[in-house]
Amino acid sequence: MKFGVTFGSVSPKYWIPVAQAADLLGYESVWLPEHLVLPVDMTGSPFQDADHPPIPPETPVYEPIVYLSHLAAMTSRVRLGTYVYLLGIRHPFASARGWATLDIVSGGRATVGVGAGWLTAEWESAGLDPRSRGRRLDEAIGVCRSLWTEAVIEHHGEHFDFGPVAFEPKPLQRPLPIHVGGESPLALERAGSLGDGWLGMAHTPTSAASQVARLRRILEGAGRSPDSLEVTVSGPCDTPADLSAWEDAGVDRLIVRPWARSADAVEAMNRFADTFATIFRREPLAPSGESEVR
Repeated sequence: MKFGVTFGSVSPKYWIPVAQAADLLGYESVWLPEHLVLPVDMTGSPFQDADHPPIPPETPVYEPIVYLSHLAAMTSRVRLGTYVYLLGIRHPFASARGWATLDIVSGGRATVGVGAGWLTAEWESAGLDPRSRGRRLDEAIGVCRSLWTEAVIEHHGEHFDFGPVAFEPKPLQRPLPIHVGGESPLALERAGSLGDGWLGMAHTPTSAASQVARLRRILEGAGRSPDSLEVTVSGPCDTPADLSAWEDAGVDRLIVRPWARSADAVEAMNRFADTFATIFRREPLAPSGESEVR
């Protein structure tokens, strides 16, 4: 099992110390949520049966690749990903360039977590038809992969059209992993057919096992091995019995939030690492109040 933490559940004031603590304690990854813009008038929600957006429009939003590159300079081991990045709302040239740069400056630690997005008004604000967001994402994934791997790239698609271009430098990772987020049947199909991983939302072991079973059927239909897709969800894990339940459900990475308040995040991460000491490769932090993590 790999353990990650998301900045979506902690104040930006603590992002740097949380990332550095994750690096020192042996957490496998940190994950940054993102939006391109937050319209004042929002409807819908990423959570099933919810009738309001989970975030206010004045929430601070940072450019994720820039911020993760900043964190890359302050860490050495922890992987850096998005949970999730709206790849389809941007031109693939810009996205591919940013992710390749992050992968290089981090020494090959980038994970491209993408999704179609739930906030349709965000797409409308960008001048795009939200009904096209799934198709744009599928096409953008293919274009980025070509840019990251091929010497000369030419593409003529529904949403992106360009003649022969070169794209250098390539990412360090071959391939640069793309993990697809979303809980809908279409999102699962996209993950199973195009993704190196699937990023789920909050789950229990039982609900995660149900989605994993669906993904395995999709992988089988696509002629892919069940081991070719890494499964990531978020959820609580307090005991070794909890850990076994998540592993039995087919989860490869669990995004955890062992703190109740942002100010307590580093200390809580330390306690969590103590609980699962056999998993964490760690360097000890200074006692509370004397932390060297700045």
